[in-house]
Amino acid sequence: MSPSIDIPDFDPTALRARLQHRLDHKTKPLGSLGLIETLALQIGLIQRTEQPSLVQPQMVVFAGDHGLAARGVSAYPSDVTWQMVENFLAGGAAVSVLARQHGLALTVVDAGVRHDFAPRIGLLDRKIAAGTADSHEGPAMTAAQCAQAVQAGREVVRDLPGNAVLLGEMGIGNTSSASLLLARLANEPIERCIGRGTGLDDTGLLRKLAVLRWVLEFHSKAVEPLQALAAFGGFEIAMLVGAVLQALDERRVVVVDGFITGAAVLVAQRLSVAAGSSVIAGCVFAHRSDEAGHSLMLRGLGVTPLLDLGLRLGEGSGAALAWPLLESAVRLLREMASFESAGVATGADGTSAAAAAGGSSPA
Repeated sequence: MSPSIDIPDFDPTALRARLQHRLDHKTKPLGSLGLIETLALQIGLIQRTEQPSLVQPQMVVFAGDHGLAARGVSAYPSDVTWQMVENFLAGGAAVSVLARQHGLALTVVDAGVRHDFAPRIGLLDRKIAAGTADSHEGPAMTAAQCAQAVQAGREVVRDLPGNAVLLGEMGIGNTSSASLLLARLANEPIERCIGRGTGLDDTGLLRKLAVLRWVLEFHSKAVEPLQALAAFGGFEIAMLVGAVLQALDERRVVVVDGFITGAAVLVAQRLSVAAGSSVIAGCVFAHRSDEAGHSLMLRGLGVTPLLDLGLRLGEGSGAALAWPLLESAVRLLREMASFESAGVATGADGTSAAAAAGGSSPA
């Protein structure tokens, strides 16, 4: 990967002030680029520089099957997991198209799919087992499997180039795992955390709710982050947790997709807070999913997503769609002229003459 920027005695408060000063003196009214300015400042802080750049961005999709899917919590059979992995690798999935469009290197990780894939470029075999166990009957993962999956996620990111990772997932039944993690770790009623996932009808949604109520109560003692992760699954979510932690250790920008990847960030956040830190500052939240629990999750994490398009596909598709906004934010910070360099007059408060007159800044 590109070398990290190591600033001795790094002072985030001083860097934040310098970044804000640069943004405030660009040829525009103060704050007129809204969340794009916030995003530019965040990326500068992650990379610890006033001149951030995005190099060799990596889209990583972790895939795994869930034993709980046999309980009818999804509108699709579990075979769709491996079939969609093949679609990713063949270039036909939404995330494949978007990765090509935006120049994102796409890696698919078999975290625990119930299928044997032929080796090929773009596929990493990190299979823990052929799907998790049924969390209706016992823990989805053993503690050892959970730890192995988290470590595997770390190793996947460690071995990739670049300074930004966009995270996605695939796994029939994984909205159930994400809902259970949200309910347990955020102490929210399961009714508020579930949605239709892949498109359940009303009857299917009621069945899903009944199953998840049982599972949540059955694992009532799984209250710590890794305990809950092992209890509810899945392998792909556990690897996402490791990927988030490793990326932030390396000061890579982490672009979080939707509800499932958000659940992994929730676990990572609880782990980091227990260790006296926080992962949130290093994560860019791409969009607000149409999945019912996602707004609740975002609010609990105290974050604002970049997009709100009614998406509920997963795969990392929302992260890919948001990627150009990160590129724009970095380019504007690096390349946009200041009033001084462009020779544009400013008002007494430091804004441009055009802004002071009620107009917009010159192009």
